[in-house]
Amino acid sequence: MAPILLNHICVDNVALEELLCMKGGKGEASYANNSQAQALHARSMLHLVEETLDKVQLNSPEVPFQVAELGCSSGSNTLFIMDVIIKHMIKRYKSSGLEPPEFFAFFSDLPSNDFNTLFQLLPTMGTSYERSIENYLAANNGHRNYFAAGVPGSFYKRLLPSRSIDVFHSAFSLHWLSQVPESVVDQRSEAYNKGRVFIHGAGKSTANAYKHQFQADLAKFLKARSQEMKKGGSMFLVCLGRTSVDPAHQGGAGILFGTHYQDAWDDLVQEGLITSEKRDSFNIPVYAPSLEEFKDVVEAEGSFAINNLTVFKGGSPLVVDRHDDPDEIGRALANACRSVSGVLADAHIGDQLSEELFLRVERRGRSHAKDLIEKLQFFHIVASLSFV
Repeated sequence: MAPILLNHICVDNVALEELLCMKGGKGEASYANNSQAQALHARSMLHLVEETLDKVQLNSPEVPFQVAELGCSSGSNTLFIMDVIIKHMIKRYKSSGLEPPEFFAFFSDLPSNDFNTLFQLLPTMGTSYERSIENYLAANNGHRNYFAAGVPGSFYKRLLPSRSIDVFHSAFSLHWLSQVPESVVDQRSEAYNKGRVFIHGAGKSTANAYKHQFQADLAKFLKARSQEMKKGGSMFLVCLGRTSVDPAHQGGAGILFGTHYQDAWDDLVQEGLITSEKRDSFNIPVYAPSLEEFKDVVEAEGSFAINNLTVFKGGSPLVVDRHDDPDEIGRALANACRSVSGVLADAHIGDQLSEELFLRVERRGRSHAKDLIEKLQFFHIVASLSFV
């Protein structure tokens, strides 16, 4: 396995699984404070989530109903979605003349995830577990009516017991690869991504290396879930997608990581703060697939029936109060990049140089504010799958 150089420490690609996470805590650049766009996108898809939940087989009320959130990160979005899922399933049980079962929610992410911040946001459970519909559906009562647990680990591997999960939900996570493709960081390879930190605008060999890594990862994800899911269960997945047939044209992800962020890395090289080799050995392990690429993997793996598969226009990742304020837009761009890639940059070049990097991202964002507001738009692949 080809090594990745992180802060002068040579580690293999397994280290990415141990290192990668959204920026934790509650600071200005944290994921918790820079996931408003994801919240807006998630709310716009709730009708699709509920359509998926309507296909889930109802089991005996004596059997706990178990939901797993994969890629939960550390903000409140995952808790909102969990409430939506459980309340919808309670209504389904009641409309079928059944008492709701006990509910169990598994929140899963990589071991480096800030589970502490997430669980600090988790509402407390009541002193008694009431199974009445009024208690279950009470809004804003400051309590939750499901048991909860954290499950650290990569969702490209098994995480949970066989035939234990009724519903899987994963949003804005599957575009993160299990590793940077080995050939992309191998200077002897035709796919070596020289001069870039992302796939966007790269050559055909580099683009294909990213594509093949995504396909292999998604197949592993589906196989693991097929072992963990109960018969009759369903899964709702959202990841970054693209509309171009060319994998090197990554759409909104390309603008986010392949333009001003790329230029900021180039600034560090030109100013003599890092070497070009140091820049070239850093690659963002993200891939936005096309609809056909996603579909091909699901059909080839064969464990799940496709209920719905679509490209969903998600809007801008920059949530700002004033679209005419370059300073706010610059900060929003830097924080958006930092919240999802800051941990990797810190590990690769150290905290001080990472600070310099994102200051340059902010500066470039200010200079291109109007263009960013007009052109930075995300598309998502949205998949509703059933296990039969």
